[in-house]
Amino acid sequence: MIRSALVALMALTAPVLAQDEASIGTGATLRGLDKHAGTAVDLPLRAGQTVSLGWLQITLAECRYPTTNPSGDAFAYLVIREEAGEAAIFEGWMVASSPALNALDHGRYDVWVLNCTTD
Repeated sequence: MIRSALVALMALTAPVLAQDEASIGTGATLRGLDKHAGTAVDLPLRAGQTVSLGWLQITLAECRYPTTNPSGDAFAYLVIREEAGEAAIFEGWMVASSPALNALDHGRYDVWVLNCTTD
């Protein structure tokens, strides 16, 4: 009984111990796709800034990247609304290396993270 509890505890804490340290970037570069028009556009944002993609309002709260490999991945916390002031249709972390992990589900637009900026 105690052995199985220890094994379960070790299994739960192992991913935490294996995580890389992350640094916070000054902003991020996102890519937006208008699925109807077939056009893609890169969206540079600073932390706290809001940009428009069609009628979407995209706000970047924070972007983090692995300290040991800044170009390796990016984790951006985004809030996306249909129009300013409305309830968010997406709020959460998007991961550059796994865009489908937590994606925006929208009929017209796709948004994903390319990288964090550090300037």
